[in-house]
Amino acid sequence: MQIRTSTKNLRLTRKKHKLPAFAFTSRLLTALFLILPLSATAQPPVATNALTQQVIKSGMLACAGRVNQVSSYLSNNSQMGAVVFTPPAQPDHRLFSVSMGLSAKGTPPAYASMSFAPNQANGCGAAYDVVAYWPQGCEAVAKKYFKGFQSRRSLPQNIHVLENRSTIRVFLMPAGEGCVSIKKEVVL
Repeated sequence: MQIRTSTKNLRLTRKKHKLPAFAFTSRLLTALFLILPLSATAQPPVATNALTQQVIKSGMLACAGRVNQVSSYLSNNSQMGAVVFTPPAQPDHRLFSVSMGLSAKGTPPAYASMSFAPNQANGCGAAYDVVAYWPQGCEAVAKKYFKGFQSRRSLPQNIHVLENRSTIRVFLMPAGEGCVSIKKEVVL
């Protein structure tokens, strides 16, 4: 793992270790981050990832556990790169954001944006969006990858909104012959 830090950014890259016996399982687990919700009650892993360690070094302690929880969930078994937008002052008391690029064999590349707000009722509020392009049409994507979600409404420009519980939405938008999915979750 490599970490490069500038005044306001962190660039993190992790090279994927190939485990042939677990290749199918790894691809399946990586695909799940696009589909399944992050449990609000999930415990962060005992070990912290490199992104979390950098957040701690930058003085953003109040949200370190939530950063570890969300980033570990989203980057599970995939190659990733991240940029941290560090607050210029009082980093432990201000909103901050992380952008991640995710890539794993057998799944479409995805962009994830995470926002963390310290000093909330739950200690640290968080929200994330995962954006991916699928070569299938939106109807096929909804049926295959978002089975537990129900269509509730549409936004202008043919953007369909799927829901499966109060804190998760999936927005499906036609793009050429394919579909762009935007999964959004507010982690309470």
